[in-house]
Amino acid sequence: MNLTVLKAEARATAQRQQLRLQKAIDENRELTAEEETADADDKAKLARLTAQIARAEEAMAAAAAVGASPTATPPINGPPGTATVPAAPRTGLDNGGFAHLAEFAQAVRCANPAAGQNFRIDDRLAAPGNVHMEQGDAAGSYLVPAEFRQQIVNLVFDEGNDPVMDLIDPDPTASNRVVGLGDETTPWGSSGIYAGWRSEGEQMLPSRMGLTPRETKLNELYAFVLATEELLEDAPRVATLLTTKAAGAIRWKAADGFMWADGVEKPLGWMSSGATIAIPKDNGQVAATITASNVARMWARMIMPSQASWLVNSDVMPTLMAMKDDGGRPVWFGNYQEAPGGTLLGRPVIFNEHSASVGQFGDIQFINPNGYEAFRKQNGVTFADSIHLYFDYNIRAFRWVFRIGGQPVLSKPVAPARGGSTKSHFVALAERA
Repeated sequence: MNLTVLKAEARATAQRQQLRLQKAIDENRELTAEEETADADDKAKLARLTAQIARAEEAMAAAAAVGASPTATPPINGPPGTATVPAAPRTGLDNGGFAHLAEFAQAVRCANPAAGQNFRIDDRLAAPGNVHMEQGDAAGSYLVPAEFRQQIVNLVFDEGNDPVMDLIDPDPTASNRVVGLGDETTPWGSSGIYAGWRSEGEQMLPSRMGLTPRETKLNELYAFVLATEELLEDAPRVATLLTTKAAGAIRWKAADGFMWADGVEKPLGWMSSGATIAIPKDNGQVAATITASNVARMWARMIMPSQASWLVNSDVMPTLMAMKDDGGRPVWFGNYQEAPGGTLLGRPVIFNEHSASVGQFGDIQFINPNGYEAFRKQNGVTFADSIHLYFDYNIRAFRWVFRIGGQPVLSKPVAPARGGSTKSHFVALAERA
């Protein structure tokens, strides 16, 4: 029996003892004769398992000390000339031996001692190289197999799932905090690196990089879902719950955070930062409208508009279709057959549900995604190893935890090379109430 199985069995034995004792305490009585016998059996079994675990750990430590792999399969002794045939490596990501995530969920559910007569520990939960009970986590918490975790990660971060997430693609990192060096200088400013002309033989004047240490904290973003017994018995519905629905909720919250979050135990969204420029409405402008003058002034305040896109609430569509410049020419061009967002002043329009409703601050935004840095926690090749599923105290619950962080590159707009109006990677139209 391998070490992982021994530990799982020891935990299950200890949990049975605890539940038995707690029941007697709740009923204000001593253990019955039958309970005393069962408790003595579990006590002896736990002592035997503890001793076996200690011996196994000592053997693993000794193997590691002499350079051997503590998890390697021992050689098979056979007749001379025979060779040990290694086990065939698994292809792709490991699914722990489970056909799908719903089957894994059922196995974890039954591995909880509170499951009563349905209690049993599936061998696949403790098999080496598959899944294991997390140390230091809630009782009954098992790591979701890599293949199923990756499915959830793909649903959250792959292209086409959310327009804002498609623009702001978080970089993977192994740390909970990313410390970088911010640079808010410009090629034409008075600080930072600059270039200069000189005459033959004239001394060159040095410049210094204007770098400022900046930290991006990755905060926990979670989905915690309770499920009924009836739902748990319906594998197809459970599979949908564990993947599409939970991933959609996490994806939405992350993308909305990149735009709106206040930076307190969450990302700092550009709409809540000092880097965003608010363009005031025209004099006498009618409420809940957008004019060609509005978008022209937004375009003029953008850093590198050739890299920027318009993020627009779908409520804005009627006003876009009617928008004309002073010469009566349309400013927005759309494809009515394929129904995309079209272009506004030559840049793509992306309709989304994160932007504010028409007339409110942020209903139309002009953003350069290169001005926002975002990160997500990744642990080695398995990705997001903090995604778990657990059942505790007879509550059927699912939990996923991601760590995500982000903030604008600039803390405030920068002065242009020529002209008086500052520029930024983020420009939004002010409220028109």
